[in-house]
Amino acid sequence: MSNQMRQKMADSIRFLAADMVQAANSGHPGAPMGLADIAVVLSEHLNHNPKNPDFLNRDRLVFSGGHATGLIYSLYYLWGYGLEIEDLKQFRQLDSRTPGHPEYGHTKGIEITTGPLGQGIANAVGFSMASKFMGEQVNSETAKMIDHNVYCLCGDGDLEEGISYEACSIAGHNKLDNLILIYDSNRITIEGSTDLSISEDITKRFESQGWDVLECDGHNYDAIDEAFVSAKANTKPTIIIAHTIIAKGAGKLEGSHHAHGAPLGEDVIAQAKKDAGFDPDKKFFVPEDVLLRFRCAVEEGDLLEREWNHSLKTMPLMEQNEALDALQNPDFSRIEYPVFDKAEATRGTNGKIMNAIARGIPSFLGGSADLSPSNKTNLNDMGIYPKGRNIYFGIREHAMASIVNAMALYGPLMPFSATFFVFSDYLKPAARIAALAGIQQFFIWTHDSIGVGEDGPTHQPIEHLSQFRALPNFYVWRPADGAENIEAWKTALAMSRSPSAFVCSRQNLAVLPSAVSGSASQGGYLVASDENAVITLMASGSEVELALKTKDALNAKDVPVNVVSVPCYDLFIEQDKAYIESIIKPDTKTVAIEAARGLEWYKLADEVIAMDSFGASAPAGQLFEKFGFSVDAILNKIK
Repeated sequence: MSNQMRQKMADSIRFLAADMVQAANSGHPGAPMGLADIAVVLSEHLNHNPKNPDFLNRDRLVFSGGHATGLIYSLYYLWGYGLEIEDLKQFRQLDSRTPGHPEYGHTKGIEITTGPLGQGIANAVGFSMASKFMGEQVNSETAKMIDHNVYCLCGDGDLEEGISYEACSIAGHNKLDNLILIYDSNRITIEGSTDLSISEDITKRFESQGWDVLECDGHNYDAIDEAFVSAKANTKPTIIIAHTIIAKGAGKLEGSHHAHGAPLGEDVIAQAKKDAGFDPDKKFFVPEDVLLRFRCAVEEGDLLEREWNHSLKTMPLMEQNEALDALQNPDFSRIEYPVFDKAEATRGTNGKIMNAIARGIPSFLGGSADLSPSNKTNLNDMGIYPKGRNIYFGIREHAMASIVNAMALYGPLMPFSATFFVFSDYLKPAARIAALAGIQQFFIWTHDSIGVGEDGPTHQPIEHLSQFRALPNFYVWRPADGAENIEAWKTALAMSRSPSAFVCSRQNLAVLPSAVSGSASQGGYLVASDENAVITLMASGSEVELALKTKDALNAKDVPVNVVSVPCYDLFIEQDKAYIESIIKPDTKTVAIEAARGLEWYKLADEVIAMDSFGASAPAGQLFEKFGFSVDAILNKIK
């Protein structure tokens, strides 16, 4: 393609983005205009199918700088993903298909929700890691079923975020040679020049992490093309440092931080169009020859997928197809769940359940942030990533969770991540994205309360249950025994558009009696009851056993009591009123017991016995006594 044509295509992107931001009176024109030249050349290298955005062997494209939606939506319109000019005119408007940041499942073609800076870099690492695992399962030396690339566009802000260091370190360690990070090095952030805040040598940083580093003029088409060709041939992950000018082509605002997050102004846009040979009076205009060039992606992508499907039929090894089918179509009936008949920590029962799932479901994999012996998450005899299913994330919680988000959206995989519950703080942004985007990630969080014991308050989660229960579309399970743990997993596996968290104890918990009414799969159920009960005790996890002992003490005083176990508060409050009132009898006084802040329990309970301080360093039994989680202390409060 001639560079003259490329220039016309790039200018079309620039002016679409500028018009979108201007019409909305909101948005970021600078990055799209600066990246337009790179986007045009990337279009020549990207393997994708606008007719089928879910084509498994497509290249993945992640926009870590999610604010550059002017570029993103322009490309998806031009490539033929179903967006229309009218959608671009509705940029950032209520109920439009073009929201302010890209949202997975909302706009066709968007691979993953991005916006919080740095997340997309870790997501790209996750897509690459997923592809490498898939390749190990289904590729042979002579037939490659999975052989695509992963591209990620990022900016200065993305690389300043700590998550980028974590994620890029993992990528280099795992030699993710199909990962290409395109760094829009325009040296501008909202506050001004990057000289104000960063002076490190990006080249040395990435070389030290095991990456290949390429540099190019981000506005020189031949140099950009050469960089992509080289990156695709590399045996390491590659960063292309593309030196660009923010708001390229925007006249007096070219290169200015004022072009980052505000409309350029009608006069500036009109003059820019005139300078480029476009009609300054035409808005949202794309020349016919430009649209034709971009729309070639439709036929080329369709042909690409047809050829791939044909290759599957001619694969020399039948077991390759069988392996792919098993990954894409998990048969949950193959899971042989264990039976639990003695007291055991729920981190232990959870680990045994996970191993049962892994034996039955070949797409189930994951790892811990250097805590698998404590989390009990090692998948026994399942090998080490990429050939096996145990991933060693190292002490990188934030990157881990974002990587697993992408692995879950890759296609056939059902991944988990794990750490201590208190360290969920480090990965909260990724957990929030999982809930927002409807990503089925399984979060394993052990050492769930002051029951951690001697490690003290720095390691004892207090506010965390309330924090994650407040997240919409996020299901927090705190099982009280192995049977509840099994029900939690059965329910979570069926929730294909929601993340689930398993919050498990370090200390042993007794086996509960069978349910009197309801089921753990409904979030809460009646575990013990008396006729004409006047008090209902509610609890989760380790405090259910305490509630049952308190019931025995009250019964000895001729006080009839019901006990309700609520392994998943989020699911329980979603039940209809009739079910909730069948479990929590309206004519009883209700007391909730939980060794955490417990603020959310006031929605259901008359009284809440919970933590109103941080914990302390001591054996777990002493801590429960000290903070009022004993039968005598609860009886005194109930009086």
